[in-house]
Order: sequence, then C-alpha cells, then structure tokens
Amino acid sequence: MKTRHILPIAAACILTACGNGSQPPSLDAPWDKGAFETKTYRNVFAEMGYTQQEIDAKVQSVFDDVFTGKNKIYFEPDDSTAYISDIKNHDVRTEGMSYGMMIAVQFDRKDIFDRLWRWCKKYMQHQEGPWKGYLAWSCKTDGTRNSQGPASDGELYYVTSLIFASNRWGNDTGINYLAEAQNILNCAMEKDGEGGVMPLINKEHKLITFVPGRGGYDFTDPSYHLPAFYEVWARWADDGRADFWRECAAASREYLHKAIHPQTGLNPDYSHYDGSLLNTGRILGDAFRFDSWRVPMNITLDYSWACVDKKWQQEYGNRIQNFLYSQGIDTFVDQYNVDGTTVTDTLQAGGYKALRHSLGLVATSAAVSMVCTHKKSREFVERLWNARHEPYADGYFDAYYDGLLRLFAFMHLSGRYQIIFPNE
Repeated sequence: MKTRHILPIAAACILTACGNGSQPPSLDAPWDKGAFETKTYRNVFAEMGYTQQEIDAKVQSVFDDVFTGKNKIYFEPDDSTAYISDIKNHDVRTEGMSYGMMIAVQFDRKDIFDRLWRWCKKYMQHQEGPWKGYLAWSCKTDGTRNSQGPASDGELYYVTSLIFASNRWGNDTGINYLAEAQNILNCAMEKDGEGGVMPLINKEHKLITFVPGRGGYDFTDPSYHLPAFYEVWARWADDGRADFWRECAAASREYLHKAIHPQTGLNPDYSHYDGSLLNTGRILGDAFRFDSWRVPMNITLDYSWACVDKKWQQEYGNRIQNFLYSQGIDTFVDQYNVDGTTVTDTLQAGGYKALRHSLGLVATSAAVSMVCTHKKSREFVERLWNARHEPYADGYFDAYYDGLLRLFAFMHLSGRYQIIFPNE
C-alpha cells in the first residue's frame, strides 16, 4: 500500500464550498492574454470561493513554513548572509538559493534576498578561472564546495530574480542587482569551451543546457525550460542579446511540444534537444521523476505571464491532469515512465526508496489548473489547499523540495507570482 500524507476532503467541506451539495462549478475560463500585456493575475483560490483573508493567511503560513517554521530550510549563520538547505541531503544548492531569491523578491523581502545573494557570491560564485561567473551547484552549509560546476537552472533563476530585484528596489541600495545579472549572463554566454566550460545556452539549438560543461552541454532537462524568463531578459537585462533571448523563448516552447508525451502529458527528466529520450539505460533520465514535477508549474508560469502558446498549453494542462486523475487523485505516484506505465526501478530520495503521493507533485499538478479548461482542475486545487506538509508513514519528510514547490504553487494560484516591472 502506498503511503501518503494528503488528506481527503471531507463531505462536509465539499458541501460548504459548493452550497447544499450542488455540483461544484468549474473555475473561470483561462485568460487569453498574459501579464506582460495586462499586468493582471488570476486568483484561482478566490474563484473557488475562498475569502481574500483566508487566502492571505494560507499563503503567509506556507511562506512561514519555509523561512521561519519548526521545519524551516532558511538559516542565517551571521549578520549579513543566509542560506537555504536541502536538509535531507545536508547541502546548499543553487536550485534552492535561486528559488529563495525569487520568492524573496516576489514577497518584497529585500532583507532575505540580499542575505541569500551575499552567501551565493561569497561561497558559490566563481570570481576567476574557466568557471568565472558561474555558481557551484552544491556546497556544504559552511560554504565548502561539494562540486565546482554549475547546474543551469540555478543561473536561470539567479538572473531573473536579480533583474526583478533591480526593477523593484533599484541598484543603489548596496547591491547593483542589474550588474550582477549582467555579469552572470556575459560570463556564461562568452564561454568558448576552454577548460571544458561551455555557454549556459546551447547556441546551435538556442536551448538551455543540462550542465554548461562537456557532456552536459549536449542535452537538456525539460524542467529547466522557462520561456517567460527569457522574455524578462529580453526586456530588462540590457545585455545586447534581446533578440537572441526572444529566439530562445520561442525555441523552448517548441521543444516542450516535442519532449512531452502526447497522450499522458508526462515528460522525461532529461532529453536530447529534439525532445527524444536519451536511452542511456540508467535510472535517471528517461522517466518522469523528481525534476519533472516542475514542468506543469513552469508551463503555468509561461501561460500566466506570456500567454503566446495558450492553445497547446491548455491541451497540455488537461492532458496531464487527466492522466493523474486516472491514477487516482489521492493516490497518483511521483514516478512514471513517460507513457504512463509503472517504472521498473524507483529513484530514492534522502535515503528512502518508495513511490509516493508526493506533496511536490500534488502542488505542481494543482498549479497547472490555471491553464486547464475542465472541471477536474478544481479538485486538484482543493487537494493542495487541504494538504498537510508532514512526514509520510515511513518517516520520510522533505521540507526542502516539497516545501518550495508547495510555496510556488500557492503563489501561482493566489496571483502572487508576478512579473516585477521597473518602477515608474
């Protein structure tokens, strides 16, 4: 029997939300224009009948769980820096640090943002040598590097969050955020292979690399594809590459069409640039596993902000929710082959090896309700709203990945994940 920690919704709760046991209404129709044009965002929770007071309290509670709660992943080791730790793996990752910076700028928490960036710059970012400008993807909590090389998704979030910080707070309050973003972009895109270090983006395909080094330059990770981030760079990075970033956004959307299974809506963790499976025979790569959970949320972001691929994205949202619903909305697991069949081996996490009804995937599959056109989407949102973040039956608990994806999903569904335009 699969263990899970998502509570089913009581019948009384459904009656309260729907009124006298009537059929629950579907959510408002997905929007036809993105926030780059409208500067407005859907509040799906409000559409479902939750009050703004309830929504604000819930979002704040989820934020507090990550940053100040008993199972927090945010730590301040001194007066000027902070780090976010993947507790179960006892390290600090560019993934979590850059996510934390994006969350901080969205919540207007300059104090948190600046502390995180100072830690990154002090311990993670290479200031010289072949890797100059890139950030080491994993460090111990004392700052000692576990690896010298970067992971490309970290740089993607760093640059975007720094641009947003520049737009929100300006560049004369102690950190020149725009200059920091430009430094990463310029260093990354000027790499020529010396020392095995390559550009962040594969220039032939205009797609983000898995790792900008030899080997990792030749394939990609679907969960690294955030076309809307390139739209941000094209508008405000001011690095002379605006046309190139727009081309990257278009290429990324086209790639996702190829990488995602046409029936299940599932994608592999890694793929060739044409979307085909790597077929390495290893446990990591060809199946829908932990990295892949982020894709529904990423497509939601592109829909919300840009809305230029809306027809396909709506079909995608319906498709992946239909598949997960067919597996049981309270029981779908977190790893599948992309055709929807059961994996032959289970990838472990934090020393535990089990298929789970993981909160991280519950969160991202709820976030994609923003693009869906069917009534099922409401049920996914309800499950997230009522989910408890607590240990599974076997004791496994992931404050880090489950916690961050949960927070991002609540930000999406409450209209709190926004483009930060420059101050007038």
